[in-house]
Amino acid sequence: MDYSCQTSLVPCGQDKYISKNELLLHLKTYNLYYEGQNLQLRHREEEDEFIVEGLLNISWGLRRPIRLQMQDDNERIRPPPSSSSWHSGCNLGAQGTILKPLTMPNIQISDADVPPESDQTPSPTEARGLKPLQEDTPQLMRTRSDVGVRRRGNVRTPSDQRRIRRHRFSINGHFYNHKTSVFTPAYGSVTNVRINSTMTTPQVLKLLLNKFKIENSPEEFALYVVHTSGEKQKLKNTDYPLIARILQGPCEQVSKVFLMEKDQVEEVTYDVAQYIKFEMPVLKSFIQKLQEEEDREVKKLMRKYTVLRLMICQRLEEIAETPETI
Repeated sequence: MDYSCQTSLVPCGQDKYISKNELLLHLKTYNLYYEGQNLQLRHREEEDEFIVEGLLNISWGLRRPIRLQMQDDNERIRPPPSSSSWHSGCNLGAQGTILKPLTMPNIQISDADVPPESDQTPSPTEARGLKPLQEDTPQLMRTRSDVGVRRRGNVRTPSDQRRIRRHRFSINGHFYNHKTSVFTPAYGSVTNVRINSTMTTPQVLKLLLNKFKIENSPEEFALYVVHTSGEKQKLKNTDYPLIARILQGPCEQVSKVFLMEKDQVEEVTYDVAQYIKFEMPVLKSFIQKLQEEEDREVKKLMRKYTVLRLMICQRLEEIAETPETI
């Protein structure tokens, strides 16, 4: 990558900018940390706009269950096929037989098979060059017992499973299931999305929810930068999560990006975070020292104003004793 010096500015939030040169230095450190991994970021310029793109790790920090969609956008997840449904490209008969499909390509019909000409309109099957199925015509391609058909109906073929999973990502191995369509992801488990530096927080939220086919509204969630010190900083709608991650540094032992509910989490400033991890006796000793300092300041002020009051009273008495001059 070319980390040559640049002079233009890159937006990192509402009315907030960073020089391209400084951002490239952060980006170089970021990529050195993830050297040889797929979390390295790339940058490019498009129409004089500096763009960084790559994978962003996001940790699940939800306390309430989420809802997964029953079906994908382009394909419905079908229930297990019964003995009378289409399965694995074959049509199962009532007695467990497999009938030929009605649309067989490249079927050749000999002259002996062509029916005599008549004034009647040919049927749809005849118009396609197919013979109508006759009850006495043997159509058995492969026999199977009823027990075998029922047993297969409860198991998806590997091709069906691959087809379904192609359209649906899993959350720690969890795919949609009617019994567990509402569940809470394990706290702290990590996923990732491929984004770029021009995507704002709402856009990243929508992309993440769409990846896992989550029905909940993006308005219910927010992204937080959580530090090991306990500091929690909520990313605004005008912030760019990928830029924020780069500026925070690559090490996730120092800070992580969490997906959390808006109404369940409060921001914690750095000043407050310093005291979060102290034990209760230590915090009580801090409070006691603050109370003692406050008492000293109160007594100091009381002495000051007491002396001031005495001086005022003394001055008033002197004025009262002084005879009035004509």
